[in-house]
Amino acid sequence: MLDIKRIKEQPEEVIELLARKGKDAKGEIARILELDSQRRGLVSETDQLKANQNAVSKKIPAMKKAGEDTAAVFAQMNQLKETIKTKDAQISEIEKEYRELMLSLPNLPDSDLLPGEKENNQPLRYFGEPHKFDFEPKNHVDLCVGLDLIDYERGVKMGGNGFWLYKGMGARLEWALLNYFIDTHIADGYTFILPPHMLEYQCGVTAGQFPKFADEVYKIANPTAEGRIHYMLPTAEAALASYFRDEMLKESDLPQKMFAYTPCFRREAGSYRADERGMVRGHQFNKVEMFQFTLPEQSDEAFEELVTKAENLVKGLGFHFRTVKLAAGDCSASMARTYDIEIQIPSMNGYKEVSSVSNARDYQARRGNIRFKREATGKPEFVHTLNGSGLATSRILPALVEQNQLADGSVKVPEVLQKYLGGLEVMKKQG
Repeated sequence: MLDIKRIKEQPEEVIELLARKGKDAKGEIARILELDSQRRGLVSETDQLKANQNAVSKKIPAMKKAGEDTAAVFAQMNQLKETIKTKDAQISEIEKEYRELMLSLPNLPDSDLLPGEKENNQPLRYFGEPHKFDFEPKNHVDLCVGLDLIDYERGVKMGGNGFWLYKGMGARLEWALLNYFIDTHIADGYTFILPPHMLEYQCGVTAGQFPKFADEVYKIANPTAEGRIHYMLPTAEAALASYFRDEMLKESDLPQKMFAYTPCFRREAGSYRADERGMVRGHQFNKVEMFQFTLPEQSDEAFEELVTKAENLVKGLGFHFRTVKLAAGDCSASMARTYDIEIQIPSMNGYKEVSSVSNARDYQARRGNIRFKREATGKPEFVHTLNGSGLATSRILPALVEQNQLADGSVKVPEVLQKYLGGLEVMKKQG
């Protein structure tokens, strides 16, 4: 949620920044300012009416004691009561529309981001060299089937299109990746969290995904509690953003650094591209998510830390990849800035995102009422929140088997994963 003070003081700047995200917000901003003015006027009027009501009510005991007729005073009291009731209802309606409009506005992009979509994304740096093979390389689907790592057909039989099934060494390889990520984050001092996989609606609101994107996640109805709906988490960010919701932290409590492992559940819109076969895009996948709550003045440093951590995880696997600064319109609605870590999957002739590292500034904290008390002033301020994939496996594993394949269809195991696989150096077809 945006700061109403900034909207009131710099409406044109807010409109221009939102336009960089492709959002024409002139109408919404004008209406928000109008509603804010109306609400303030009504609140002032209602406060004065309540003061009058209190003043009139104080006369009654003295009038009764003097034997005076209080009928006119009670009539005045009732009139004030009805007027206040009407005003309160008007305020309630205004606040409802005001909140809906405020929740609908995306976050402001940082001023250094280019406007527009993917066409204005900026590769910042490359690591390693693209893989070159002296044989005809296979794609990850054929490699995983040949090594009996993934059973695509039975995955579809169980869950439908967009699902797959890890098997044998494939399951162990997936778990090795997760253990590598988890062990690295623990060594870096991050707290390990295993959150619920089904979330309350307010978690989506705090993360900035609801109400706009509520229809893009899976919903679970509770058959024993009519009307009770849970939402399958699309990413652990949706859970971790609410960790301190409606809490007041101490300045000394920050930063808070944590990470979570969860499966993630996505309703993918539209059809898959021809090159997005296998595990590259699906309805369920595993991910380790990093998250930080920081002081406002520390969030830029925290962002760079998360980017470096994501890069180092990919470096540790020995992959060729690049880091890309997203244009304003390619950042998600909740984020002020995002860098993507994109890995090369040779069969796709390009790069696929395996980590998005983002800074929401105080946008999520305002939606979730997450504050800290500044020691120097004693005043509450909103924290900053940041998140980053560390990492998602559904594109790491395809890149791993493609980049590390050998001519006979076997696959070299990255050194950092070998200890989780009993020292295995090469995955070969069994039997």
